[in-house]
Amino acid sequence: MNPYADIREQVIALIEGLSADGTLAGELDCAGVTVEAPRDPSHGDMATNAALVLAKQARMKPRDIAEPLAAGLAALDAVEAAEVAGPGFINLRLSDGFWRGCLLQVLDAGTTYGDSSLGAGRPVNVEYISTNPTGPLHVGHVRGAVYGDALASLLAKVGYAVCKEYYINDAGAQVDNLARSLHLRYRQALGEDIGAIPDGMYPGDYLVPVGQAIAERDGEKWRLPDEAAWLDDFRRFGVAAMMAVIREDLRCLGIEQEVFFSEQSLHDGGGIDRALGELTEKGLIYTGVLEPPKGKTPEDWEPRPQTLFKSTEFGDDVDRPLRKSDGSWTYFAADIAYHRDKFERGFANMIDVWGADHGGYVKRMTAAVRALSDDQGELDVRLCQMVRLFRGGEPVRMSKRAGDFVTLRELVDEVGRDVVRFIMLTRKNDAPLDFDFEAVMEQSRDNPVFYVQYAHARVQSVFRHVVADLPDLDCRMPALAGADLSRLADSSELDLIKRLAAWPRAVEVAAQAREPHRIAFYLHDLASAFHSLWNKGNAEPGLRFIIHDDIEVTRARLALIRAVALVIASGLAIMGVAPVDEMR
Repeated sequence: MNPYADIREQVIALIEGLSADGTLAGELDCAGVTVEAPRDPSHGDMATNAALVLAKQARMKPRDIAEPLAAGLAALDAVEAAEVAGPGFINLRLSDGFWRGCLLQVLDAGTTYGDSSLGAGRPVNVEYISTNPTGPLHVGHVRGAVYGDALASLLAKVGYAVCKEYYINDAGAQVDNLARSLHLRYRQALGEDIGAIPDGMYPGDYLVPVGQAIAERDGEKWRLPDEAAWLDDFRRFGVAAMMAVIREDLRCLGIEQEVFFSEQSLHDGGGIDRALGELTEKGLIYTGVLEPPKGKTPEDWEPRPQTLFKSTEFGDDVDRPLRKSDGSWTYFAADIAYHRDKFERGFANMIDVWGADHGGYVKRMTAAVRALSDDQGELDVRLCQMVRLFRGGEPVRMSKRAGDFVTLRELVDEVGRDVVRFIMLTRKNDAPLDFDFEAVMEQSRDNPVFYVQYAHARVQSVFRHVVADLPDLDCRMPALAGADLSRLADSSELDLIKRLAAWPRAVEVAAQAREPHRIAFYLHDLASAFHSLWNKGNAEPGLRFIIHDDIEVTRARLALIRAVALVIASGLAIMGVAPVDEMR
């Protein structure tokens, strides 16, 4: 169901035939052969680089390969012309019948059009969000959450076996401070004046109801002067309460993750000892003193003998500490154990979605995965830039430390889940993104959410009118698939079909690049082509766009716009956005 892949297969078949008859020498590796839409539409419908890729292998000039290959392509039923251009590119012009056949494929497949076997069922672990369980999710977490969720859907569409995972950072000083903050709220619920929340604690009001619940359940049980008597219990209470809030926040954003993995379980179950034991056996851990780094001194550098991982052997800039001065494990040590656990669960392919402020952590983690897996595992870290909030062009301030921040829930409640998700995917993940509360709600072509949704709603509106005005016309599937598509002869109609036919290729390219924002771009372009065709029809009374005097023209055009709606719905599903049937 991928016309570009279909033509590529025919190109490769011709190459194999030319090799068999001696025109091309030897067996040739066609892995680098591509078939793409040319940047300049005047060059044709598709172009292949086959001659350029094969020239070195065949020990021939690219044009000497391109000429016989173009002749073979020109003889195919789907090809109207095959022209050799430049150093050896072959530009193809395909028949109108070929493109109409692509439209039929869309109608037959429905929203599964664009599904692919590219991933071949290979398992991939996508870990995203993984924020500390110390409070509700705020707007700073939203972009990574949406990006990770859309990437997981995109990979699933092209045939990967995807596991969506959340790593709970429930060990370390930040969770101790959560427990202390919660204990303050517990004492407050018992009537004690706790005064100002100390620095380093979590001052947000979200801990007030948790403290009240504990006080109502346990009374004075935990009002003990010795912190050691209650700290572990309040850690457990606090993490459980915050993870319940976080899970609900994720549900309101439309995110369901299959695995929630506890960092504390690595400490309790000996996972860190086992992972570092493996590295020790491989001779990759030693005791040494790190040289003071140039420039700004990182937090984990200390001028003392330390337990170090030889991360420089795997591409890192310096070796990395595994123990703190108090003898406890560093966060890096726990992260090594966590990724070892992923690999042991069968995930040689791992994708982590992190905030841009963790960019300096990437090399050490990719080094650790290579070391633990003997280069059999691959870690791909995707960094997401922060989102800047505006209202009418004026910045919206937030400060998590002060307990005064815009929560994910507030964002979704104000503009809606679908708007949030779509806008978060309108830029590449590592590029800055501005979110203006007013702009994202505008009903104009400048608002990509509205523009794409309006295209889908417009199609649904047409079908409602057809049902009302032409009750004898069966506009359901599969009746539309039987329409005489040869009646779609206008160049703008064929151009729209070509955009629809590009959908499977767009999906595969986005998945390979791990860039779900490409889906938003594609949908915007498709919506633009549809709206342009719609407006052309309305501007020329002699060319009624949909409901034509000729019933077969009407049926064919209904088939065309049904396909537009199907592909839009398919793309929005990857983004986690529901298509709308009417605009309000």
